[in-house]
Amino acid sequence: MNCKIEKSKISGTLVCPPNKSYTHRAIFLASLADGKSTIKNVLYSRDTNATISACKSFGATIIQDNSNLIVNGIKKIKSSSEIDASNSGTTIRIAAAISALGEGKTVLSGDESLRQRPMQPILDALESIGAKCSSKNGKPPLAITGKVRGGEVTIPGNISSQFVSALMIMSPLTEEGLVLNIDGDLVSKPYLDATIAVMKKFGVTVKNIKSYKNYAVSQQKYKPTTFIVPSDFSSLAMLLSASILVGDNITIKTTIDELPQADRAIFDILKKLGATVNIEKDMVSVQAQNLNGGKFDLSDSPDLLPPLAILSLKSSKPIHIFNVKHARYKETDRIAILARELKKLGIKVEEKEDGLILELTSKLHSADLNSENDHRLFMAFCIAGMYVGNCTVSDPESVDVSYPDFISDFKKVGGKILLS
Repeated sequence: MNCKIEKSKISGTLVCPPNKSYTHRAIFLASLADGKSTIKNVLYSRDTNATISACKSFGATIIQDNSNLIVNGIKKIKSSSEIDASNSGTTIRIAAAISALGEGKTVLSGDESLRQRPMQPILDALESIGAKCSSKNGKPPLAITGKVRGGEVTIPGNISSQFVSALMIMSPLTEEGLVLNIDGDLVSKPYLDATIAVMKKFGVTVKNIKSYKNYAVSQQKYKPTTFIVPSDFSSLAMLLSASILVGDNITIKTTIDELPQADRAIFDILKKLGATVNIEKDMVSVQAQNLNGGKFDLSDSPDLLPPLAILSLKSSKPIHIFNVKHARYKETDRIAILARELKKLGIKVEEKEDGLILELTSKLHSADLNSENDHRLFMAFCIAGMYVGNCTVSDPESVDVSYPDFISDFKKVGGKILLS
C-alpha cells in the first residue's frame, strides 16, 4: 500500500502521543513487581502491544482501562514457549533478559525486519552469567534457557543502549545482583537514564559507579506503583519539523516534565538552525522563515535523524548530521535510506559512515519515496511530500509501530494524505 501526498498547509492543534520508550519500560517493570500497578497515558501501538503480550506470556495479568493499564505482576517468571516481539527491538531485548530469570526455555522472534537486527551482545552477556543461548548468526529467532545467577558482566555500548537497559532491568531479580560494565562509548545515553528513572519509580536503586561505564544493582524487589507516561519527544520532533515545513499557525499539545528523554535535544537543535521555539505550559509552537544549517551530533538521539534530515528542504546552508552510525541498526539502515530517497527530491546528499551531509539544491522534484516499512521514515517522507507536493510514500501501515493516528491527525489539520 502507498500514500499519495499533495502539497499541503496544516493549521490548528496536534496532540503529541505518549512516549513509546517509557510505555515499554513501565509495562515490563509493573509486570515484574509483586502486586497491582497502574500505568496511565499509555501508548497503544504495535510495538507496545508486543510488550504487553510478552509480559502476559511471563505470567502478568494486564487489563486495559481506556488510556490506562492495570498490571498485576509476576510472582515467579513463567518460561514461555515463544514470544513474538513483532517489530520491536526494545521488546525482544528486554524480554530476552527477563527470559533468563526463568528456569525453562523461551524462544523469541519477530517480523522480517526484527530478524535482521543484532542481538549477539545480549546473548553473550546472558551466557556469561549462567544462561544458555542460541540464535541465527546473532539475530532472531533467539532461544534462551535460564536461570542466570547474576554476578559481573561486560557489554559493548556502541550498538544499542537497549542491551544495557535489558540487563539492568533484570538485574535486581537475580540471586547475586549484577555489576554491569560498559565497554567503549555508550550510544543513546539518555535512554539508559530513562531506564534508571523508571526503575527508581518502581522502588529499585541503581548504584552509579561511573556514569555510562559501570553500574551495580543489588538483589531487590520491584514495588507496584502508579506511573504516568509522558509525551513522546521523538514524535514531537516529527511534529515540530512538520510545523516548520508545512505549518500555518500550528500548536502542539504535549507534556514537558523532568523524566529523561533523548529527543528533548530537538529544542536546542531547532534554535541552532534559527527557529524560534515557544513553550507555554502544555503547548509548543515553532516559527522559522529559513533555516541556517549547522553540524549536529546525534549520538544520544538517533531517532532525531529523520525529522532533522527533512529540514534540509528548507535550509539555506548544509545540515551535517554525524555520530549516528547506530541508526544503521534500527528498523532499517536509516542513513542509507534517507540518503537514497532524499536525493530523489533534489537534495544533494553525501552519505557518511556515521551520518549525512544534506544540501538544498535550486530545484526540488516530486518523487515516489520508499520508506522500507520503517515508521519514522514513513512519517518523515510524508511531511517532505506535503512540502514538495505530488509524491507517493510506501508502507503507511508502518506507523502502527509508534504513532497509529499519524495519518488521521494530519488530515484533521489539513494534510493531504490519501491511501492508494
